[in-house]
Amino acid sequence: MAYLGGLLIINLLIILGGALTFTNAVEWFGRRFGFNQGAVGSIFAAVGTALPETMVPIIAIFFGANTEHSTEIGIGAILGAPFMLITIGFLVTGLSAIVFQRRRPFGSEILIDRCVFQRDLRSFIVLYTISYLAAIVPWPPFQRIAAFVLIIGYLIYVYKTVNDDSGEIGEVDPLIFSPKRSIPRIRSILLQLIFSLLLIVVGARYFVVSLTKLAHFLGVSPMALSLVITPIATELPEKFNSVVWMKNGKDTLALGNITGAMVFQSSVITSIGISFTSWELNSDVMISGLLTLSASLLVLFLAKSRRGLSAGLFILNGLLYVFYLFYIFGERIA
Repeated sequence: MAYLGGLLIINLLIILGGALTFTNAVEWFGRRFGFNQGAVGSIFAAVGTALPETMVPIIAIFFGANTEHSTEIGIGAILGAPFMLITIGFLVTGLSAIVFQRRRPFGSEILIDRCVFQRDLRSFIVLYTISYLAAIVPWPPFQRIAAFVLIIGYLIYVYKTVNDDSGEIGEVDPLIFSPKRSIPRIRSILLQLIFSLLLIVVGARYFVVSLTKLAHFLGVSPMALSLVITPIATELPEKFNSVVWMKNGKDTLALGNITGAMVFQSSVITSIGISFTSWELNSDVMISGLLTLSASLLVLFLAKSRRGLSAGLFILNGLLYVFYLFYIFGERIA
């Protein structure tokens, strides 16, 4: 047990190291080419920090050691990521607003670009619903159409986000591969991107192997274990970035990093799962989907009714994840 736990931690550190390095390079890429903060937060930073949880299902589905269990881990990681982000991701964001309220220009109130935030949530709700419909209607032609629609939906979302007017990104930390240059060269940025991708692929590959063995040891469904453990382990980059941005009063970037990752996970990665697995979802996953959609609809409704969102609402979302943990593991603990 201790050995497996140690392997998980080592692989997690490799994944996080690659993700943080990738994010740093992606932010510089966005600044060098003058992209707005919506594009940087909801697309570049979101996709960059989503790479760990993205690579885990891809590696599990295509290169897993055990076909059946690896597929379950892949599906659990795909659909567990948005659930984790809308609950724990929002919880961390809300707590950050409270902890840093004295340093923030508007205290614990969360002020956002409503256009960016609402577009992210609307896109996510539509795409995430389609992904579950593909499981409820297990007809291959419908599933192929659903996978195609998810890809097209994400491309439309990217086009709208890149072409909106949400302001510039602002200051960025020095490039890790070129810390002494105030404006790094493009080749340095690309080199850092490639290096970080290699770290993420290696870490994700062995993270899946360790997680499969741990599921056997605990006697827990690999899909359920992946649904609650893989996202909380691999989505630390989003949370770390959001905490930093909340401290600096960049709420649109902080929330965009989370909601943009939700859109990416529910479209591009989900289309891979639908296309290359049986896409059969058990009751645990279906319940997590209902909780995810309920939380998203509530936040979207409140975002439309007021410009700011309270930190308390975001913390309340996090309680849904605690409820789900009791649902998954309560019976076994008892």
